[in-house]
Amino acid sequence: MQTVTDKAVPETVRREIEARLDSIEQTHDVRILLAVESGSRAWGFPSPDSDYDVRFLYVRSRRWYLSLKSGRDVIESPIEDEIDLNGWDIRKALGLLLKSNAVVGEWIESPIRYRPDHPVVAKLSALADRAMDMRAMAHHYASLGRNAADRWLKDGGDVPVKKYFHALRPALAIRCLRLHPGVRPPMNLQALVERCALPEAVQDEIAALVEAKRQSNERSNATRIAALDVLIRDELSRAGEVVAREVNSDADTQAEQLFLELVDI
Repeated sequence: MQTVTDKAVPETVRREIEARLDSIEQTHDVRILLAVESGSRAWGFPSPDSDYDVRFLYVRSRRWYLSLKSGRDVIESPIEDEIDLNGWDIRKALGLLLKSNAVVGEWIESPIRYRPDHPVVAKLSALADRAMDMRAMAHHYASLGRNAADRWLKDGGDVPVKKYFHALRPALAIRCLRLHPGVRPPMNLQALVERCALPEAVQDEIAALVEAKRQSNERSNATRIAALDVLIRDELSRAGEVVAREVNSDADTQAEQLFLELVDI
């Protein structure tokens, strides 16, 4: 994917993010391979006060990886002007991908890019398709959803709209994994809805909730919607139904080769 101009990111903010990414490369002596939005703006349900959750993958020089003492494998910047930048070293990202961690795959699928992708990103995406166990991914989403739902799903009170979405998106990801075996689910809510074969009335409820969040702040409460509560509760309990897939036995070797190609440059 190439850099995308998106209404969710004003041009002035985009330019500031791009400048900060340039600064990170110079300050930390790294090459950024992927830089995307990975928060409510990319998920498709932003609020006016949503942060810009910028996530990136980077690679260091070969010499850094040969040091006897392992260095820190993340780069984090303080949140300034609602911009939150956080990056992972490619070796960390590859290790997590091989453990079926869904985060790297989501970053790859983000609809909002802050830079053109390095060519290695396409190889990362193909590796994710081969290496990730979909049932393990479903259990990851079930854990996310249950943590977000916490106690509110059991009672009848209002709930912060942000928490509603943080339970709904994982629930839809599980549904997508059940209906489309072997295919990684999209990270964006609207793309998930399209794949999930939901009743039209439920789709309308989700669209109305997205619009309500678009006009409120992150902590505003949402009126409970019975159909969505049922959907969330049901799908979070069905992660075990996702078809387990035999992971490509050469995935470790392919990841190692990809890493060596990068650090040999």
